[in-house]
Amino acid sequence: MKYVLVTGGVVSGLGKGVTASSIGVLLKACGLRVTSIKIDPYLNTDAGTMSPFEHGEVFVLDDGGEAVINKERKGDYLGKTVQVVPHITDEIQDWIERVAMNPVDGTDKPADVCVIELGGTIGDIESMPFIEALGQFSYRVGAGNFCLVHVSLVPVLTVVGEQKTKPTQHSVRGLRGLGLMPDILACRSTQPLEENVKLKLSQFCQVPVSNIVNLHDVTNIWHIPLLLRIREPMKLF
Repeated sequence: MKYVLVTGGVVSGLGKGVTASSIGVLLKACGLRVTSIKIDPYLNTDAGTMSPFEHGEVFVLDDGGEAVINKERKGDYLGKTVQVVPHITDEIQDWIERVAMNPVDGTDKPADVCVIELGGTIGDIESMPFIEALGQFSYRVGAGNFCLVHVSLVPVLTVVGEQKTKPTQHSVRGLRGLGLMPDILACRSTQPLEENVKLKLSQFCQVPVSNIVNLHDVTNIWHIPLLLRIREPMKLF
């Protein structure tokens, strides 16, 4: 099983979901069986009772489900002090592996690739246990089976008309400080990235230029898979 983790930095609402879905579409076009997991670090018991104006309508399909960590109430920890590390982080990893193995294409065969979208923004307090768990998970499954795509913002200041890389630099630095190193940097911007901006991002974020993808604004989200398709990073998946 291969895993592709999609994280986001700088601000929320960058399009992590669209990016993750586009990656899934391209992998399916390559003949692979693909499944997906969405991790939202909130304390609600389930997403079905949350405001659809904030998160959209939630649909739980026959081959999927919602999960909440409640082993302690069932006595599975035998009275031990339940801690974020290792109990919660271990449970998150076990849950990811268990859900990823569920067949999703009408056959009894497990998926080849699981695309995981981590909700929120890197640095959020509520997502720290998930970040720690995913850092351990990348070590558990091995570097060859884990690919991290970090979606970040490259804004343009209208006063100077220049694409600014500092927010993305800080976002990647925070991600690395939490034990995760991006394999692919997906940069959101209003206009296509300038070549010197890519070189600067590559130097300061320690990501090869060939692995920096520009997901600039488009008129239709169906163009996003096409933006990803023409880039060399697709060979990493």
